Amino acid sequence: MQCDIGVVGLGVMGSNLALNMERNGFRVAGYDLDAAKARAFVTGAAAGKNVELAQSPDALMAILQKPRRILLMVPAGPPVDSAIAHLKGHLEPADILIDGGNSFFLDTERRNTQLAAEGFNYVGTGVSGGEQGALWGPSIMPGGQTEAWEALAPILRAIAARADDGAPCVEYMGPGGAGHFVKMVHNGIEYGDMQLIAETYDLLSRGLGLSAKELHDVFAEWNQGELKSYLVEITAAVLAKVDPETGRPIVDVILDEAQQKGTGKWTSQNALDVGAAIPTINAAVESRIISALKPQRVAASRVLRGPVATYTGERQHLIDAARDGLYASKITSYAQGLGLLRMASDEYKYDLKPANIAKIWRAGCIIRASLLGDIMAAFQRDPGLVNLLIDPAFTEAIERRQASWRFVVQTAVGLGIPVLATSASLAYFDAYRSERLPANLTQAQRDYFGAHTYRRVDKPGVFHTEW
Repeated sequence: MQCDIGVVGLGVMGSNLALNMERNGFRVAGYDLDAAKARAFVTGAAAGKNVELAQSPDALMAILQKPRRILLMVPAGPPVDSAIAHLKGHLEPADILIDGGNSFFLDTERRNTQLAAEGFNYVGTGVSGGEQGALWGPSIMPGGQTEAWEALAPILRAIAARADDGAPCVEYMGPGGAGHFVKMVHNGIEYGDMQLIAETYDLLSRGLGLSAKELHDVFAEWNQGELKSYLVEITAAVLAKVDPETGRPIVDVILDEAQQKGTGKWTSQNALDVGAAIPTINAAVESRIISALKPQRVAASRVLRGPVATYTGERQHLIDAARDGLYASKITSYAQGLGLLRMASDEYKYDLKPANIAKIWRAGCIIRASLLGDIMAAFQRDPGLVNLLIDPAFTEAIERRQASWRFVVQTAVGLGIPVLATSASLAYFDAYRSERLPANLTQAQRDYFGAHTYRRVDKPGVFHTEW
C-alpha cells in the first residue's frame, strides 16, 4: 500500500503530527535528513504503526500516492527554502508541498508563486496547539490553491481539534500566504493575552501581596466563568507548581525575562504597513523587549523612585475589578487583531472570513477560549462587522465592566505597577469611541512646519495656512 502523506522533518512537531495522522487512519511516510532521528522515530514512537521510513527523496516519492502530499515540518526561514530545493527535483506537476511551520506570510507568498509557475501546489499552513496539540488535535489554518486544500481536507479535518459542537478546527483561509497570515495574527493575539494575564498577576501579587497559592485559587476560579481559556487554565497550573529544589513556587524562581521568536513583532510591523491600530499587541511586544533589559532595570531600580506598591483598599474589590478589567481588555485585544485581519484581507485580496477564523480558534490552539464562541456568533450575525466593540453583545459586556476596568488601570498607575497592555487596551477603547480626537492640532502642526495642508470641518477641500 502506498502512503497517503509524507512528513519531512521528524522533530517533535513533525513526529506528533505523523502519529496523529496515523491514529486517524492514514498511512504516513516519514523522512528526515538526520537518519538517526528518523530511525529513532520509526523504531520508537511509531513502532508497529502504519508509518514507513523513506531514506531519500526518491524513496519518499516512490511510496506516496499521487498527487503527492508532503508536509514540511522544518524551522521557518532558509531551512524551508532548503527543504523545497532538496525535494523539488523529485516532484511531478500537481504535487503538493505543505509548510506547517511558523513561516512569514510574505515568504509563503513568494514560494507559492514560484512553485505554481513550475506546476506545483504550495500550501502555507498555520498549526497551533504546541506539541500536545499536534498529537491530539491542533487548530489548522491552511492557505494556498483551492485544489490543494481540497486534496488535503480529508486529512486535515481528521487530525484537527474538535470544538464543543464537534466541528473540526480547520478551514480554508484563502490564497497565497493567507494561512500563515492568520497564524501570525493568532500569535500576536496570543502575545496580547499573555501580557494582559501577566499584568493582572503582577497587580494582584505586588499590589495586594497575594501568594502564588492564593493567585492559583483566583485564576482557577476565573477559569470557571467568562475568562475560561487555555491560557488562564495554565496560569492557574503554573501558580500551583512548587520548585522541588527550593520548595518555593516555581514562578518565583523563574527569571523575569520573556523571550520571543518574532511572530508578535511581525504582527506589529504588518499592522503598521496596512494601517491597523493594535496597541495592545504592540504593548505586549514592547513589554517583552523591556523585560530583556534586566541588567538595566536592576540598576535603574536603585536610582529611580516611585510610589510604594501596596494597595490599602478592600481586597476583594480589586480582585473582582481585575477579573472584569482582564475580560474587557481581552475583548479589546481580539477586536484589534480581527480588525487587522479585515484590513489585511482587503490589502492582500485574501477574502478572510472572521466567523470561520473564530470558529477554528475555539479548540486546539493556544488562544482557545469560551469568548471565541461569542466572537464567532457576532460575525455570523453581521459578516460585515468592522469592529467587534460595536457588536451589541460586546458593547454591553464592555459597558458593564468599564468602571472596574478604569479602576484597575488607575490603581496600577497609582501604585507604580506597569500595565502597558491593559492601559493600551483601555486607551484604544477610549480613542475608538471618541467622535473628536486631537489630530486637528497634529494636522495644524504638520501644516505649520511642512506645509502638509489639512481639511476643514465646515467645507470640503484641502487647505494651507500661512502661519
